[in-house]
Amino acid sequence: MFTFGKSSQRRAAVAASALVAAVVATALPASAAPSARSGSAVPARYAGQKLDWRACAEGSSLECATMTVPRDWHHPGSGADISVEVSRHRAGDAGKRRGVLMMAAGGPGGSGLMRPEGVVRASPAVGAAYDVVSFDQRGVGRSTRAVCQTDQEFTDFLAGDYRDRSPAAIRRVLDNSRAFVESCKARTGDLLPYLNTEQTVRDMDLLRSLLGAPRISYYGASYATMIGAYYATLFPQRVERAVLDSNVGFDGSWEEFMTGQPKSFQRRFEQDFLPWLAKYDGVYHYGRTVAEAKANWERRRAALREHPVTAGSVVIGPNQFDNGAIRTMYNAKDGFPALAQGLVALDRWESAGPAEKKLVGKVFGEYLSPEFLAEYFSVTCNDTPWIRDTGHWVDRSGKDTRDLPLVGARELAFSSVCAAWPASPAPAVKVTGKGLPTTLMLNSEHDPATHYEGALRAHRALRGSRLVTVTGGGDHGAYLGGNTCVDGIVEAYLLEDKAPRRDTACAAGPLPVPEGAAK
Repeated sequence: MFTFGKSSQRRAAVAASALVAAVVATALPASAAPSARSGSAVPARYAGQKLDWRACAEGSSLECATMTVPRDWHHPGSGADISVEVSRHRAGDAGKRRGVLMMAAGGPGGSGLMRPEGVVRASPAVGAAYDVVSFDQRGVGRSTRAVCQTDQEFTDFLAGDYRDRSPAAIRRVLDNSRAFVESCKARTGDLLPYLNTEQTVRDMDLLRSLLGAPRISYYGASYATMIGAYYATLFPQRVERAVLDSNVGFDGSWEEFMTGQPKSFQRRFEQDFLPWLAKYDGVYHYGRTVAEAKANWERRRAALREHPVTAGSVVIGPNQFDNGAIRTMYNAKDGFPALAQGLVALDRWESAGPAEKKLVGKVFGEYLSPEFLAEYFSVTCNDTPWIRDTGHWVDRSGKDTRDLPLVGARELAFSSVCAAWPASPAPAVKVTGKGLPTTLMLNSEHDPATHYEGALRAHRALRGSRLVTVTGGGDHGAYLGGNTCVDGIVEAYLLEDKAPRRDTACAAGPLPVPEGAAK
């Protein structure tokens, strides 16, 4: 990591770096040379660094390295450098090698470092054909991290009942959100404005260059679709193939996208989970109809407001109860049975065994963390503008709390963080698809987190893209999720350059059958 002293030293270092960078840039093919911004070369201290590859962890098949990047790509001589931890899996078959497949993590706030391991395990053919690489984006994991709140402060942020619309409760939410912002400013300091997607994709392009790859292929799911779309917009000539899975509405603002989530989470909960729960009333005894199951859900939530439950070190109140449902809506196979079992255990808490109580703690107490939200809010608040009128968010969240409560209830807490966030220097990025090869997009109709309506808008904006719709389902993350139709389309594209000629569809697989259900 580089630091700078007096301003004269900084100017001298910048001048020297610029001179050497010009030499480095002329030594690289035009398609391979990275750029700090349009029309400028990357200083040599970044472009000429050697990655120190080593084992990521004991027993891992991945190699990791630490890459040095500027705090601000638009002013690379200003401020201390930061580090980005990167990983790679080398192609298993040199004769079939098709280049580099770069990945990124969702969230924002997820760690991408170890993800290539899961992909090559699930798809040996991809692992044989590609050097699969990934990274912890700036602000996350083993990279230079964002820090906002302690565990106790974060517990206070999530405490209580976001559905409570009393003046005192609203004031408490607003105060907690402002306190979150102040803690981010105090603890992450001058890095905070540069935790955004546009800076991240410039980190990616440096990694591409250091790998010696004139072009890359890309796979990203959830928020990583936005990373991929931004990269393809800024560096279209460096994209060979791209798969965007479960798409954030990267054509518009984070505000537009996130205010659409209350509807999509409620849809998944009411149209997929509750009917499934009622269907298996013989197993879970939570109601034979959707109305009965929903009434029992509301009864349990109200009981937790009066009498929270402690599972291990986690106190489960109404907000944690909602978080358990939000978390488990992403994947039906694993999530639906876990949530149903957790509901059963809560209903008989006094007689529940240790395994049941552990499950309750996991389902309802492990959805969010202060580390995750430090990056989540940094990116979502920095990338695109937000309405800063608190009164607007009090009014809107009141309506969404009433009509779409599962996620609508937390809308005030989350949106008021961005309303209080410091002004961001992140430049606007308009995604068009200009200059790109055919891009493959995947999305489930009932995906709760990346709603289908947003995916359709993003698809229209990314001209030349092909959308694969998973019909009749709502899982988040379509590729390598057990859908052979989706996997076949993606791998024909990645391994044989066969993109669908037009938009197409794959049927979702059946919902899980719980153990003990009548045949």
